[in-house]
Amino acid sequence: MDALRPLPRRDLLPPLALLAGLVGLWQLLAWGLRVPRYILPSPVQIAAAGMSQWQLLAWHSAQTLLETALGLLWALACGFGLALAIDLSPLLRRVLYPLLVASQTVPIMALAPLLVIWFGYGTAPKAVVVALVCFFPIAVATADGLRAADPDLLALLRSMGATRRQILLKVRLPGALPGFFSGLKIAITYSIVGAVIGEWVAAGRGLGVYMIRASNSFLTERVFAAIAVTSLLSIALFLAVAAVERLALPWYYTARREEQWEEVK
Repeated sequence: MDALRPLPRRDLLPPLALLAGLVGLWQLLAWGLRVPRYILPSPVQIAAAGMSQWQLLAWHSAQTLLETALGLLWALACGFGLALAIDLSPLLRRVLYPLLVASQTVPIMALAPLLVIWFGYGTAPKAVVVALVCFFPIAVATADGLRAADPDLLALLRSMGATRRQILLKVRLPGALPGFFSGLKIAITYSIVGAVIGEWVAAGRGLGVYMIRASNSFLTERVFAAIAVTSLLSIALFLAVAAVERLALPWYYTARREEQWEEVK
């Protein structure tokens, strides 16, 4: 049950206080400088726009979440499978790892129009954009986690006659899970943004479409409201992954707490 323990309030207060201070300063500057709404709306105007448009925002958010979920599933399958492949075969590692890194040098905005041509205007091209954004941190973090298995434990299992499959299932994969979840948490923060980028190119529904329409109408407060929703969705997905990680790796967090306690003593 310790793995499910929420963050202490003292850990949440500093970032919340800083956020409240920045929002308050933003509001005061918007009032004092009388900045036009279409240039920089105040937080109060953004909140009012979000509340008045919550049904439409929810409708667009549902589509963006669908694209994100599909893209994440593809990224998990491709990233985890590729990490296993390059770990099990040194030849594949030498061949694929450089290509894996090179794939991240291609701008997503340049690929998005091509994906629309190849896959049409539906959900698929946006999900592919999400997958392209997310699979790299998952693949790299998982591959590094597989390689970081305890060599003494591996030698012990080999001396006991364990097969390669048994070593993978009993040592390498469990040892790689912290790295896998670290990569997944990085990927999850980019997933919503990837879906929005895909919607900017061509879509009929989604938060990206909502932003473009609001921007074209100079309804800047609605653009900021959509940005706030995007941020909240990303934070919620990150917290969900963190909760799953704590459920899946109670032994890992227990060991970390024991190490921290020993350092304190």
